[in-house]
Amino acid sequence: MLYAVLCYNSEEMVMGWSQAEDDAVMDKLHAVQENLTRKGQLGPAIRLMPTTAATTLRKGPEPHIVLDGPFAETKEQLLGLYILDCENLEEAIEAARELGEANPTGAYEIRPLRLFLPGKALDLASA
Repeated sequence: MLYAVLCYNSEEMVMGWSQAEDDAVMDKLHAVQENLTRKGQLGPAIRLMPTTAATTLRKGPEPHIVLDGPFAETKEQLLGLYILDCENLEEAIEAARELGEANPTGAYEIRPLRLFLPGKALDLASA
């Protein structure tokens, strides 16, 4: 079963980390990611750019409205996500716990994926 693990946190706090603080968190997360890879569970893992780089297409009666930034005002923002291939929800929760131990704050939403259509492979190393 595929699960999306959505990573929420205060963007203001995370973007306020020093480079050393950010590197330390990312090093801890990398160790967890390596473990999930060894288990054959880790799919794509994505860190999103800040919400200031976002554009929202607000649907409704024609014409649709395009807005700068995110549409919702929240205390925590979606900052990234993982796609995990786990046997069941308990296994996905355990993987999210491991990720949570590596990241000092925030929340992880675990959501089963109903449909998965793999797209073409992307060369993210050049991104």
